[in-house]
Amino acid sequence: MTKQSTTAIPDIRIGHGYDAHRFAAPEDQRALILGGVTIPHDRGLLAHSDGDALIHALCDAILGALALGDIGRHFPDTAAEFKNADSAALLNTVMALAEEGDWQVVNADMTILAQAPKMAPHIAAMQTRLASLLKIDSSRVNVKASTTEKMGFVGRQEGIETYAVVLLARAD
Repeated sequence: MTKQSTTAIPDIRIGHGYDAHRFAAPEDQRALILGGVTIPHDRGLLAHSDGDALIHALCDAILGALALGDIGRHFPDTAAEFKNADSAALLNTVMALAEEGDWQVVNADMTILAQAPKMAPHIAAMQTRLASLLKIDSSRVNVKASTTEKMGFVGRQEGIETYAVVLLARAD
């Protein structure tokens, strides 16, 4: 039997999120939106909502830290109300759930895997937009991007993959 520690457990939680979407056909004329920012590209991401895979991964990370399931549970792709939904609005709903439990985001770290388009010119705008949605200073939000060196579905430019990690703490 393991002896239980008498030290208080800090009121912090970590969550991890992942999402991937394939590119829509160019004739679908969908905008490419990542991190709440529209990025010039000939194809957007195919999804029930606006396809913002970065915000979807972020929502999953927050929901995971809250032990509230995942984005599909809260915003099912079978629900007409979420057809073409603005993912920023979905994140606002997730943030309201966190705030109801007196949780706040301490920091968020995200990765975008995309062979094309190049993400570097858009990262600062994504960090600023996401910080605003998370209600934290932009110095607490990190977005980075990489390619897959032309390997897999990302490398073949069939879609984009995203990861997010968040740290939550009880609000004082």
